[in-house]
Amino acid sequence: MMLFIEPWWLFDRINLQTHGMVCCGQIPGVKDDSKEYIMSRLEKEKEYLSEQLFIRLGGQGEFSDEEIFEIIEEAILTRSRQVYISVEEKRQLKKELFNVFRRLDVLSGYLEDEDISEIMINGYDHIFLEKHGRLVKAEETFSSEERLRNVIQQIVSSCNRIVNETSPIVDARLKDGSRVNVVLPPVALNGATMTIRKFPKEFFTMEKLIQMQSITKECAEFLRKLVVAGYNVFISGGTGSGKTTFLNVLSNYIPATDRVITIEDAAELQIHGIPNLVSLETRNANVEGENAVTMSALIKAALRMRPTRIIVGEVRDAAAMDMMNSMLTGHDGSLSTGHGNSAAEMMLRLETMILMGYDMPVAAIRQQLAAAIDIVVHLGRLRDNSRRVLEVCEVMGVEEGVIKLSPIYEFRESGEDKGKVCGELVKCGELKSVDKLLRSGISV
Repeated sequence: MMLFIEPWWLFDRINLQTHGMVCCGQIPGVKDDSKEYIMSRLEKEKEYLSEQLFIRLGGQGEFSDEEIFEIIEEAILTRSRQVYISVEEKRQLKKELFNVFRRLDVLSGYLEDEDISEIMINGYDHIFLEKHGRLVKAEETFSSEERLRNVIQQIVSSCNRIVNETSPIVDARLKDGSRVNVVLPPVALNGATMTIRKFPKEFFTMEKLIQMQSITKECAEFLRKLVVAGYNVFISGGTGSGKTTFLNVLSNYIPATDRVITIEDAAELQIHGIPNLVSLETRNANVEGENAVTMSALIKAALRMRPTRIIVGEVRDAAAMDMMNSMLTGHDGSLSTGHGNSAAEMMLRLETMILMGYDMPVAAIRQQLAAAIDIVVHLGRLRDNSRRVLEVCEVMGVEEGVIKLSPIYEFRESGEDKGKVCGELVKCGELKSVDKLLRSGISV
């Protein structure tokens, strides 16, 4: 007589069912035992446990990280007496539930992934990532609109900002300096929208940019001399072209003896090696529409703080007038950035921004801009997603009613190699105004 012995995994399943436990763990040979099935089940368990924990934790004051972790472990243990959860699944649930209650939910994993440079949330269930320069749709999303809204409020409140239906647009930042933009309904038709521009954990240096072929060693040395000598440099470029990163890199050349004041809408500059550094940040109006602190107000305040140099993170509006004035009031070596398609178009945009807030003759604005800015560095993001210095121009003054730029370096493309843009940053002119270099004792 032949005995038929059940496979061990089926025996375990029968045993669990006998004890009143539903088995949903990974079981070899079962048709539903697919990656998609397991992920779907884990998501349901996470949603169930989240609801239970929200009820338990709500309205009971602040908990430490250790207390939160213990409560999560206890909830998972209780649930595992009803539904089979493997050891690996328990570990995953602990991590994800801790992210829900103490960190930024599904965003925590994306923020820890160093290959991801940007996170775009178009409603709670549509998340896109920029990974290695390519846009991909994220597999994991928020469980509900409410959870996304909670994370948004957590981010915004941490930097003393307000966002709601009355004031639906806000710029903020994360603790690591990553830049955050939020747009809420009714302005955002797809639901709450949030874009996070991550900054690399590795601090960029000029040597790193040279290695990445973003700039040549010769041009980098040229810019180093200009910064040390106190030339006013304006960095232009499109979205994602690396303006803030490049400004951070140039700031490394500022002498450590200088007193530097930075002014930004949302603080994201990471300046190192300057002991005498003051960082200022604008403040939005409160719910009554009062007590706003604008960039213009901060620039005016900075002029009374005995700065050697003033760094304005990015100008987007009539604050361009105050940025220009700060460069004309004896603060040589100041830096700023702005959005533009080329060096020439950037100067036109600055004119327009000033006209947005001041009724002045265009000729006078152009004369002032030409006197304030010495050098324009234009950055671009090429079709292969590489970021390059495309132009370095000297501002020569106003000729025939137009601000004249003299190119010193320009990027010249030579073709493609396996999808990578080939080209070189070529020197095409000489610096005409060398007075500041000579006064600093730096060789031309």
